[in-house]
Amino acid sequence: MVSRFTARVGSWSRHPHAPRYLAAVSFAESSFFPVPPDVLLAPLCLARPKEARFLALWTTLWSVAGGLAAFALAAWATEPVMATLTEAGFGSALETAERWFAAWGFLAVVISGFSPVPYKIFAFAAGAMGMTVPGFVLASILGRGARFVLVAEIARGGAALRGGHSRRVRIVGWSVAALLAIVLLLG
Repeated sequence: MVSRFTARVGSWSRHPHAPRYLAAVSFAESSFFPVPPDVLLAPLCLARPKEARFLALWTTLWSVAGGLAAFALAAWATEPVMATLTEAGFGSALETAERWFAAWGFLAVVISGFSPVPYKIFAFAAGAMGMTVPGFVLASILGRGARFVLVAEIARGGAALRGGHSRRVRIVGWSVAALLAIVLLLG
């Protein structure tokens, strides 16, 4: 089902209102939608290479806004939100997010924003665990911004890079997450 959504979202890049769709997908993915905005951002940047940096910024802003919605919902209704996430099968991801958040706070949100770890789970955890709004916004901008700039720059590279861009983004994301975890553990 997710692969069908992914294919459909990717096809929206050819629509005249694609940037609006990108905003909606970016917001939704950060709070509840399973398809990452990368699948629309990358083909959009391929089609509009001169707009790639703007599109990365656009994606970042809407993604952070969606993360703020998840953050606010969790801060406002912590118990029901956490119960719903657990029932929906996100229990282990939520436990991981809570452990990471308790250990690293700000950096956990930065890492989740950049890596393939579900950012939305960390947005919920940050709200439920009382992270400050400015800290959450800054961490989200750093993590999400770095991810979407990377996606845009790889996509701008054109057809030579197109074939494996999502694999490269995942590899870089997990590598950065592992490197940060090692630094934190040793520090």
